[in-house]
Amino acid sequence: MNAHCSSSSSIFSMASPSLRNSTTNLSFSTLILPRSSSPRRRPSSFKIQAKIREIFMPALSSTMTEGKIVSWIKSEGDTLSKGDSVVVVESDKADMDVETFYDGILAAIVVNEGETAPVGAPIGLLAETPEDIAEAQAKAKSVKSASSSSSSSSPPIEDTPPVNSQPPPPPPPAAKSVSDGPKKIVATPQAKKLAKQHKVDIASLSGTGPFGRITPEDVEAAAGITPSKSNVAPAVATPTPAASVQPTKSAAAGSSSAALLPGSSVVPFTTMQSAVSKNMVESLSVPTFRVGYPVTTDALDALYEKVKPKGVTMTAILAKAVAMALVQHPVVNATCKDGKNFHYNSNINVAVAVAINGGLITPVLQDADKLDLYLLSQKWKELVGKARSKQLQPHEYNSGTFTLSNLGMFGVDRFDAILPPGQGAIMAVGASKPTVLADADGFFRVKSKMLVNVTADHRIIYGADLAAFLQTFSKIIENPESLTL
Repeated sequence: MNAHCSSSSSIFSMASPSLRNSTTNLSFSTLILPRSSSPRRRPSSFKIQAKIREIFMPALSSTMTEGKIVSWIKSEGDTLSKGDSVVVVESDKADMDVETFYDGILAAIVVNEGETAPVGAPIGLLAETPEDIAEAQAKAKSVKSASSSSSSSSPPIEDTPPVNSQPPPPPPPAAKSVSDGPKKIVATPQAKKLAKQHKVDIASLSGTGPFGRITPEDVEAAAGITPSKSNVAPAVATPTPAASVQPTKSAAAGSSSAALLPGSSVVPFTTMQSAVSKNMVESLSVPTFRVGYPVTTDALDALYEKVKPKGVTMTAILAKAVAMALVQHPVVNATCKDGKNFHYNSNINVAVAVAINGGLITPVLQDADKLDLYLLSQKWKELVGKARSKQLQPHEYNSGTFTLSNLGMFGVDRFDAILPPGQGAIMAVGASKPTVLADADGFFRVKSKMLVNVTADHRIIYGADLAAFLQTFSKIIENPESLTL
């Protein structure tokens, strides 16, 4: 206590006289000194508690809604450092390594290899210390049980409608009365043939087939002959009112399977195929039009034979020609995404369609107008290699402003391409073939010619714009010296 008094008085002596006088009535217990108060603090308040972090399914592209776990690079119990690759995720376009942003221990794997999870869902748990592994594993079990319970809770929802759907039995008689009204006999050819053979008045029969159609079984039953498919017809023809709910449910479930041919199988879409399907359906909402244009390729073929030994591909030449034409016609390189306005893209990024195993992808040659032909061809080979190994980064396939699709190497003379969402136009290039042409003097000559079709967004690109672009493209192809500059 004396120590407290001495220290306190020393503090007061350092203060101003006014402050000294104003605090003489205060008791020493009201003064909190750093040294004397620090032992009273609980050490636990300064302790940084270990954390259990969730590894989420990342959004690897703007169109990705779910991802599939290809493989786990790390196993449960492995120690991770920030930046380590943990898992390989299949996005809608490529397989990509997912890195961890924190140090820790991979305590639990929530989504196993081959399973899918929506973007943002936890796929693994990261513990900060070994003591937290047990807690993380318990949390992983609760996450798995929650997901399984949510999926298992859906079947009861499907079972309730059949209970409420018992009133629908009256509609079948109404359907029959409608079919009986027109007094038109609807029967299968086999049923008519059997009716003639067995002398059965087909007009007096009531059909049990779809929409009251008379089937061969109906004729055989009327003639007193045992139907050839007796084990099938009674089950459909004599449903009890109580059991009428199950046949409708089984018929609805079997309608899709009945359409399958014997020996056929159902294969679900891959992640990439699902993305392609979604994009193609989305493109149907865009008003498009198509313009075709013939291009003479004799000079282009000569240039290709000259630069081919240096590693230049025909795709790189076409992409370079497209980029040079887009420089002169920026509206063809523009995009419209909201239907209210459009903007001119500052970069000319030519995306080229590439068919890979199980899907289609469009690697992007960024700033194609600024790269020379040889560097552009080298870049294209790198992109194709990464595309076939599914190692493209998102900016390497989703930043295109114009798309080029070439089927000429397959001998296709012409085709129409579907406009990718978010772009203004796509060019479809056919094969170059010898064609007999007449010149201005009336003489016939044989020249190589290819047909080019462009599909464009009519909200921002008009027919005159596209025709002018194709004229420029044709001039570049017919005089390709500028491509090597």
